[in-house]
Amino acid sequence: MSIGGTTIEQALASLSDMTAGAVAIGKEEHVERIARAQTFMRTQGIGAIYVGAGTNLTYFTGTKWHPSERMVGAIIPATGAVEYIAPAFEEGSLQDFMVVEGAINTWQEHESPYQLFVATLVRMGLDGGRIGIDESAPFFVVDGIKPLADAAGFRIENARAVTAYCRSRKSADELALMQRAKDMTLAVHIAAASILREGITTIEVEAFIDQAHRKVGATGSYFVIVLFGEATAYPHGVSYVQTLKAGDTVLIDTGCKLHNYISDITRTYVYGPISARQRSVWNSEKAAQAAAFAAAQLGVPCADVDAAARRALEADGFGPGYKLPGLPHRTGHGIGLDIHEWPYLVGNDSTPLDVGMCFSNEPMICVPGEFGIRLEDHFYMTATGPKWFTEPSHSIDDPFGLTQ
Repeated sequence: MSIGGTTIEQALASLSDMTAGAVAIGKEEHVERIARAQTFMRTQGIGAIYVGAGTNLTYFTGTKWHPSERMVGAIIPATGAVEYIAPAFEEGSLQDFMVVEGAINTWQEHESPYQLFVATLVRMGLDGGRIGIDESAPFFVVDGIKPLADAAGFRIENARAVTAYCRSRKSADELALMQRAKDMTLAVHIAAASILREGITTIEVEAFIDQAHRKVGATGSYFVIVLFGEATAYPHGVSYVQTLKAGDTVLIDTGCKLHNYISDITRTYVYGPISARQRSVWNSEKAAQAAAFAAAQLGVPCADVDAAARRALEADGFGPGYKLPGLPHRTGHGIGLDIHEWPYLVGNDSTPLDVGMCFSNEPMICVPGEFGIRLEDHFYMTATGPKWFTEPSHSIDDPFGLTQ
């Protein structure tokens, strides 16, 4: 399959479930994650952290809980067992979803969960000191805790130093799940390109991509962006539906989830005849992506990877900086349980690249009024340098390398 020429039915028939053998992260790894966090907390002098409903709670404890206006989460002390906090009426449900066991501290609807949180810290043997709060916690949680914690002698701070340190360094099992999810989405990309025809709408392609993700074993698309023509110059899309015509630039950005881990791949190519302008900009985008990958070496600050991509673009007449035509956003982001995670390939992130870190590499070129080109693949850091999850697009004529 290549660009166009295949029916939706034929394309779907070419896909099959790709999830065989993919195993969710088990209790043993969650226990190891907690231990790693605790070791780091002790070296940093942090007494405990609170991780709230959402991906931080899932990452450390395996417990899946949707955030709401009620405080639900876990307290991870620097030393000792994890304990949970939840409304009393949710105790049974929380117990059912729990992977790493721990005592559940409950509050009734008329009571203060924030007072319970501080009292639990004291009962756990903490006598003042630094307490980290989940960086994704709602303001109302921090606002409720802080005055009570201050009065008890605790110093509330952002837990990101701990959560980002742990989550940014993926294990072999995490990398395997991410690899499979990305393989699934790349297969969907190839199928999506094959169904293009003049007159097809972006909505029709989006619907196909969702079906295709289901066919390869996902629950559907985690997200999908389909853009044609001038609309491709807008990184995250436009409000209106587009209809494909010959010579249009096509940008498709999509991903799925596999056991909570996310894929995110963008492909850009042309339907029909390719203009010299499209070819030139596409080649500049590929060169910038390659420059970023080459710069991504162990110990190098994230900012340097972003700078390498911008140097390549500036050498081809784009920018400088965020100026258009050129790259209007960062070169890449971390990924895992969240589609955007720390650290980031951006000018103000000095985090040194370390083994297990995973990044998107997408130094998009936006040409207002004409089109945009984004080639997005992800890589992870190994002991010998960066390694692609998915190989970059081959060429504008053969974006999936199917005719090599």
